[in-house]
Amino acid sequence: MKLWMKLSLVMVVTLMAATGVSGAAVIYRTEQYNEEKTLEIYGQQLKSTAYAIAKELQDSPIEEYSERTRYSFFNYLVKKYDPSKYILLEGNQAVCNLTPFEFTGAKDGKWKTEEGNSAIQKNGKQYILVAGRQIPYNKSKNYSLILVQDISPIYEDIRQQAYLYMVIYAGAALFSVLLVFILSKRILKPLKELQQAAEGISRGDLKRRVWVRTRDEAGVLAEAFNGMAERIEGQMTELEYVSEQRRQMLGSLTHELKTPMTSIIGYADTLLHVNLKKENQERALAHIHEECRRLERLSGKLMNLMGMYDNDSVYMEEVSVQELFRKVEDLEKYHLDEKKIVLKTSCEMNSLWADKDLMESLLINLIDNAVKASGEGGSILLEGYGKTISVQDYGIGIPDEEVEKVTEAFYMVDKARSRKSGGSGLGLALCSRIAALHGAELRIQSKLGEGTKVAVVFQSK
Repeated sequence: MKLWMKLSLVMVVTLMAATGVSGAAVIYRTEQYNEEKTLEIYGQQLKSTAYAIAKELQDSPIEEYSERTRYSFFNYLVKKYDPSKYILLEGNQAVCNLTPFEFTGAKDGKWKTEEGNSAIQKNGKQYILVAGRQIPYNKSKNYSLILVQDISPIYEDIRQQAYLYMVIYAGAALFSVLLVFILSKRILKPLKELQQAAEGISRGDLKRRVWVRTRDEAGVLAEAFNGMAERIEGQMTELEYVSEQRRQMLGSLTHELKTPMTSIIGYADTLLHVNLKKENQERALAHIHEECRRLERLSGKLMNLMGMYDNDSVYMEEVSVQELFRKVEDLEKYHLDEKKIVLKTSCEMNSLWADKDLMESLLINLIDNAVKASGEGGSILLEGYGKTISVQDYGIGIPDEEVEKVTEAFYMVDKARSRKSGGSGLGLALCSRIAALHGAELRIQSKLGEGTKVAVVFQSK
């Protein structure tokens, strides 16, 4: 059974039980009230009639009358006040009963008190009110007046009211059932939409969202669901991007490994099967050594780049920019000296909040690229100013249409020259990732034949 049906049934049962019990209580209390008012009215009537008859008896020499005259006088008295509902008792004997009822309680003492008593008796479908009290007559005889009245119409009215209530109750219950079912289904409609949206997301429709109609609990739940869906979509987009980047890197790596591996296999096969002069053997071994070093650099940079995609946590500390420049200059000294290139530094920055090892790797990669692009005897400028660190070379430059692509993994502007110089196309991709981890942006300005400037611009904090 669906939730809206369960809620509807609970509400309907509760509503019907509450209205049924309250209606029954009202009808029962109405019946009691009618009985009390009837007893009160007839009790007052009996009292006033008893006092009136008492005065008649006091003023009449009833004890001097013959028995027949007395009975005639009693009939006259009862007929005078209402013969259809009064019975006159003398002691334990009914001396006048003109009612349609046979009175069998003449000997019952409860009718002979000055306070009076009353009772409602059921005779078949009739409800008979019997009330009696002693007539205040001060002579030797004891007289009591009994009132007998059919009050069935009162109960018939109550039955009609109960029947009318049941008709109204049934109609109201039917209307309530329909209304509750409709409202419950409408109120719980956001949950149905949430279910459909969740099913859509589970099928891969990550853009599926729920329309927030209200600000109640259902609306808050819908907003929370939309927020969760946004985060899932963002994470899936990022995972797809990273997965695509790795797929491209692995494909490019496979392609890049073919050339050095083919060269190594070729030279190794020659050394194994061909008798070479010592000079040629040394040249072949040197070439194998050079290609192995190239593979080592290539795999190292690839592992660094992939590692940073796996873990975004970096150890941030306050790093002296001047010390950073000196360390990078020492590490690159041999590489610079090979091509007789001069590294000029200019530092106006005091310190930087960064991961020292990653920043060293970034600057070394930038300087390596600058060395490859520069001719022998050239110069490179390493600067630090404001919130920017830049590396400027005056080499061959990059064509305008290639500038936006150079940060892609394995992308190389001049593949022949890059392979010859030991390039892999991973340097700027690694630099871009390191800059992103530091909240910085890599900006490249280049002009063909005049050189390239790569700037790392940090956010102002």
